[in-house]
Amino acid sequence: MSTVKEVQDSLRSQGVRYFIGAFVDGLGIPKSKIVPIDAFASAAAGSELYTVGAMEAMGELGPNEDECVGIPDIARTVVLPWDTRYALAPTDLLFKGAPYTHCSRTVLKRQVAAAALDGFTCNMGIEPEIYVLKQTADGWQPFVDEDKWNVPTRGYDVDTSMLADKFLEPMVKYIDALGWQTYSFDHEGGQGQYEFDFRYTDVLGMADRMVVFRLMSKHVARSLGCIATYMPKPWSEAFGSGAHVNMSLSRDGANAFVAPKDGAAQRRGYSELAYQFTAGVLRHIHAITLVACPTVNSYKRLNPRGKMNEMSWAPVYAAYGHNNRTLAARLPTNRHCLEVRHVDSATNFYLSSAMILAAGLSGIRDKLEAGQPCELNTYEYSEDELANKGIHRLPKTLGAAIEAFSEDSFAREVMGKEFHSSYVKYKRREWEDYCLTVSEWEEKRYMHAW
Repeated sequence: MSTVKEVQDSLRSQGVRYFIGAFVDGLGIPKSKIVPIDAFASAAAGSELYTVGAMEAMGELGPNEDECVGIPDIARTVVLPWDTRYALAPTDLLFKGAPYTHCSRTVLKRQVAAAALDGFTCNMGIEPEIYVLKQTADGWQPFVDEDKWNVPTRGYDVDTSMLADKFLEPMVKYIDALGWQTYSFDHEGGQGQYEFDFRYTDVLGMADRMVVFRLMSKHVARSLGCIATYMPKPWSEAFGSGAHVNMSLSRDGANAFVAPKDGAAQRRGYSELAYQFTAGVLRHIHAITLVACPTVNSYKRLNPRGKMNEMSWAPVYAAYGHNNRTLAARLPTNRHCLEVRHVDSATNFYLSSAMILAAGLSGIRDKLEAGQPCELNTYEYSEDELANKGIHRLPKTLGAAIEAFSEDSFAREVMGKEFHSSYVKYKRREWEDYCLTVSEWEEKRYMHAW
């Protein structure tokens, strides 16, 4: 492992002038002071202090209390390829010498340690979807004008993918400069919506990557006079933006989700352990939904159709299948992992990953049975018909997800009682504010009705 001085010297040699030790608030938004590279050693030792009580869903530390100390994980320092004056390291928060209760990264690290005690390493890949939009006199529009000319979808469209190269090409260049190894990128179904696939890594490393990915996409879009938005459903008629989590466990370097060659019933090539992991996730899927789909807007994505002209392709039901994209969980046939599909673009990746990993591990420990996969097109059945088959909707609103999260003792155990309480309180205020705000829809529908 490199010493602090070796890391500092390496950064200097690459032209780095400033260092960012970034942690995230409860919403997953990165926060940090920025220090000159000459102060790297002191920052690495915890010189930077933070009054986190002023941040979102970070507890209620008042102005009269001690500050949190930021401890950068310098082994994971990266130079930001779009502006090499800056280097960033993911950072953990300490309070009075102990891990801070509301540090999202610490929540995930606890589950990484729990997996290690059971003999596992957790790997994860993410499929981020984002919209790149420009502001016009007619409101937010896709940044490639031709996107609007094809109804209903430009999904996988080669022409408009190539027309978006001013955004896509720099993104791929920077992804590869970071060593993440681009697999593919494409135009998704929405107007101005794009997806990137790059190589998986350990679960903590992937959550760290997504902090950088969001910053990177915002910079590239801004350089074009646009924004990259992680709002899960930017228009009523739009496809939603997911951030599908692809998670697996390895043991002794081998994927533990792969069935042994001499195994008996090799269900699609998956091991019994993979199905136990899946069952654990499904047992707590309603509680997981609050951190996976954390906004009011998130639940406008989780519908079979909504106001769209065609089916949404959104994960709507709390069940698993193999190639069934209408469900929250999928065991794909082209790779051995659990794909948790309802996680959306607004998630705090540390928290959603921690919840999924903890739930999956609990399924293994309890030797849960996943039952038979659902391979139906659930969009074609009524909720009553599906309920008779044991298949139920995910929470339909942020309010319903809050209650599921609040009532599940598992969520309290994973988050820690203090963070759990603060997160519930914060989200209840958000939900109440939404419920009490009179919208344009209400004005149009009711102002002149009687």
